[in-house]
Amino acid sequence: MTPAAPGAVTELLRAWSDGDEGALERLVPLVEAELRRLARGYMGRERRGHTLQVTALMNEAFLRLTDARRLRWQDRAHFLGISARLMRRVLVDHARARGYQKRGGGAQQVTLDEALLVSPEPAVDLVALDRALVALAAVDARKSRVIELRFFGGLSVEEAADVLHVSADTVKRDWRLAKLWLLRELDGDTR
Repeated sequence: MTPAAPGAVTELLRAWSDGDEGALERLVPLVEAELRRLARGYMGRERRGHTLQVTALMNEAFLRLTDARRLRWQDRAHFLGISARLMRRVLVDHARARGYQKRGGGAQQVTLDEALLVSPEPAVDLVALDRALVALAAVDARKSRVIELRFFGGLSVEEAADVLHVSADTVKRDWRLAKLWLLRELDGDTR
């Protein structure tokens, strides 16, 4: 399936924001493959035997998207960025509900390093990473978004640059600096 023309998605998003319920029905088939790709990227970093499946993550994020109806959608890239953030929220909420009802919840403490960012190994403590990303966002919101879009959303440098309306070089620089900041932050959590 080929991705829909960005203009068609943007037009439908805006029509939906303006109250056209039929626009949402026409939008779903155009963005389903991209939402599935994002969900696959997220679930690929999760532990084996995770109780959420790709389709469940995608559906839960889409349900949360329907609550964002009043959002003034800018374009397809904006939609993908919001979708990536919602999928992150779903996984963090799921991790909190599952593992943090008890002290420690059996969560494995790990640090975020270069190998982890490119490795399919699912050893990330999502709650600690979420806390670190919230702290990073307080210092530099764009760097936090770069991590969210690239690591969680699986977007390429160019796609993240499009979502953030910055150059690819800026995304690369933010990616490097944000990873270093997160490494220090997460390393501090384990001490």
